[in-house]
Amino acid sequence: MGAYILRRLALMIPTLFGIMAISFIVVQFAPGGPIEQIIAQVTGQGGGADARLGAGGGSDLGGQNFEASGGEATSRYRGAQGLDPEFIAQLERQFGFDKPAHERFFLMLSNYIRFDFGESYFRDISVVDLIIEKMPVSISLGIWITLISYGISIPLGIRKAVKDGSTFDMWTSGVVIVAYAIPSFLFAIMLMVLFAGGSFFDWFPLRGLTSDNWAELSWPARILDYFWHLALPLTALVLSAFATTTLLTKNSFLDEIRKQYVITARAKGLGERQVLYGHVFRNAMLIIVAGFPGAFISSFFTGALLIESIFSLDGLGLLGFRSVIDRDYPVVFATLYIFSLMGLIISLISDITYTLIDPRIDFERRDV
Repeated sequence: MGAYILRRLALMIPTLFGIMAISFIVVQFAPGGPIEQIIAQVTGQGGGADARLGAGGGSDLGGQNFEASGGEATSRYRGAQGLDPEFIAQLERQFGFDKPAHERFFLMLSNYIRFDFGESYFRDISVVDLIIEKMPVSISLGIWITLISYGISIPLGIRKAVKDGSTFDMWTSGVVIVAYAIPSFLFAIMLMVLFAGGSFFDWFPLRGLTSDNWAELSWPARILDYFWHLALPLTALVLSAFATTTLLTKNSFLDEIRKQYVITARAKGLGERQVLYGHVFRNAMLIIVAGFPGAFISSFFTGALLIESIFSLDGLGLLGFRSVIDRDYPVVFATLYIFSLMGLIISLISDITYTLIDPRIDFERRDV
């Protein structure tokens, strides 16, 4: 097992390099970079870089204030005509675009290896601090979606397997499939209209993870306030989250129930409950439990951009979207690097979990 883990860890390096290289190359051809964002603000055309723009229409970069001048700027940047060439050059130095692309890429990787992710272009905060600031929302959604969906899926899947072909099995399958087919954002809007001060009831808050007076509340009141804010977002997300796991659990149990060792256990006089939970459960739950780390990381990092937007939850999903729109490359590449690295590690942990649950699985005898 040790050799397998070492091989997987060694393969992470070229995999991560490939992910970052492809993403970096694609970004080079994307129009509207950070310099264009600044230029758009300076020339009054809008853009997403207002955090570093002075009130007088200039850009306060490096302690200097640059104003648009009447000189012609011989620049490759869209909308730069009429701006001082020195202003454009200062922007390039500020954002590091005065270096060749390959040099910028390897400099970025060398910093990332040391977990130095720099600062956001358009926010006066380091990328790490910015991610940590958004973590509570994403952690809350990721943990509770995973726990609730597994808490519903596993018992329901087992029951469906035991009652395979019955009326219960058929109507629950219909409910699960319909729930899976409903877009979570559409259900979220319906919940908002019904229960968050829309056209009917005003029972739940519309924004944030906690109330403004959360710090003044007692700890039981804080817990209630926390779940009060999460009730509608989690309901919208969980609606379709448990469908796949439910059907996977059912099919896994059905596959095990039909095997010879189950028939033998029944022939020995064991009751159905003993057979189900004493023999079938461990083998059937192998794929479910081993997939838990991956399911959590998926819920945590993929986020719920539309849900976060609808309920004004400022998490990693919304951060990633805004960073792409604003061309805040340090945030975009740092989050991509962190999430890719953690995804690769979680994939390895999932494989190790398989061997812990079922020692018969031996990755040493397989090709990586």
